Amino acid sequence: MKTQESNLQEAQSQIDSIQSSKQISTEGLNSRQQKHLETLIARYTKRTKTSKQLTQAYCPVLADLRGSVGPYSLLKEMAYPIIGKHASGSRMWDIDGNEYIDLEMGFGVNLFGHNPPFIKKALEERLEQGIHIGPQSDLAGEVAQLVSELTGMERVTFANIGTEAVMGAIRIARAATGRYKIVRFSNSYHGHFDGTLVKAQKADGNGRAVPEYPGVPPNIAEDILVLDYGNPQSLEIIKAHEQELAAVIVEPVQRRRPDLQPKEFLQQLRQLTKESGIVFIFDEVITGFRIHPGGAQAWFGIEADIATYGKIAGGGMPIGIIAGKAAYMDRIDGGMWNYGDASFPHVEMTFFGSTFCKHPLAMAAARVLLQRLKTEGPTLQQQLNQRTSQFIKTLNTYFEADEVPIRLANFGSLFAPASSKNLLSAGNPTASMTLQLLCYHLLDRGIHFLGGTGHYLSTAHTDEDIDCIIQAIKDSVRELRDGGFLPSPSDKLAQT
Repeated sequence: MKTQESNLQEAQSQIDSIQSSKQISTEGLNSRQQKHLETLIARYTKRTKTSKQLTQAYCPVLADLRGSVGPYSLLKEMAYPIIGKHASGSRMWDIDGNEYIDLEMGFGVNLFGHNPPFIKKALEERLEQGIHIGPQSDLAGEVAQLVSELTGMERVTFANIGTEAVMGAIRIARAATGRYKIVRFSNSYHGHFDGTLVKAQKADGNGRAVPEYPGVPPNIAEDILVLDYGNPQSLEIIKAHEQELAAVIVEPVQRRRPDLQPKEFLQQLRQLTKESGIVFIFDEVITGFRIHPGGAQAWFGIEADIATYGKIAGGGMPIGIIAGKAAYMDRIDGGMWNYGDASFPHVEMTFFGSTFCKHPLAMAAARVLLQRLKTEGPTLQQQLNQRTSQFIKTLNTYFEADEVPIRLANFGSLFAPASSKNLLSAGNPTASMTLQLLCYHLLDRGIHFLGGTGHYLSTAHTDEDIDCIIQAIKDSVRELRDGGFLPSPSDKLAQT
């Protein structure tokens, strides 16, 4: 078996061979853009060379989406994940020793930053007791009680990840209603299982769904309607199908569209589903415990029938949670009964569970984190929400004043690009990859900001961190303009 050192040497040899043969494509770029891209690639790949070497070295055996080449072949030489070495607070360090201010925060997991001492201590104490899988977790009941207290939900069960929680929630809804068709909305994300990896077939405009990816069976899409989120017409379509719908599932604020916060639409949807006997599911894997201790339900003042959670709730450990009204959650175990009398489970059950649900480490981290949220109260989220809003306001003020065709939006401490339409239609054939180039410039400046759809502030981010991020964005914009990838005000004046 090859050592990592020999793998690295072989990988670097392959990389050097390709670069020396000048096989890197710059097709479609003018000379100014070509020079900019070549300079950035050389600088970035030198800074993160071990991340690139390891990605190349293990590509033959490691099949990994994060190591795949995206839609922009011109950026292929930088298309590899930053490989992390360690992290603390708002910062992380890669395998080359580079330090980053992290704006991904575990894709929304780390509300308190990386490796917070109170969670680390709880995990160390639990490790001393061993990892007992099989017996019921001694912490499961207490963690369920904390989830119920914070969210207002009556009953709780656990999964390993958010995807599993959504799978379970939909199965419960179907078992409870005896119906099978569900509604989801475009641009929402509910995990990576076949039952939600579908998209709208826009041609007919009636919500029909088709598989979103190869490998998703077409017959699964037959039981799903995909509608426009926030569109009143979607309510009419739901009304027309009410007798066959088991559930409507929403990401109350979509991580891809934090600017869309349709409170009135959600209120109307709640009323419609209640009247029609349709289970209303809030997917709060992102929003849960982040926007408010009670999640988006508390924020909007809307009571869902079932809600799913993950991310933050596990304190860095893998976790999924299904919580809901007893009338639905009783499908997990048959409902309430007592020892010492004639009572017996009275509800027909479906099946949900797996080996690692209620893992001892996940339960230990979840308990101490939820206890902290209960103790802190809404003030913690309110302060973080306000800091994020001010951060986004400062950036948008700069973008507008400097005529940068980018706008950001936030929902609490989640933020993402809200409008890049002008940028993407700038008449430049390479304009569509400019946002991705901006991400590489930020990475090169020590800001861990990926090209995904959601970014996060944590309680560990300081004012100094925020100042550094803002300056890095300004410097990156200036360099992109110098390289011809972003228009400058002078360019617009010249065109007029």
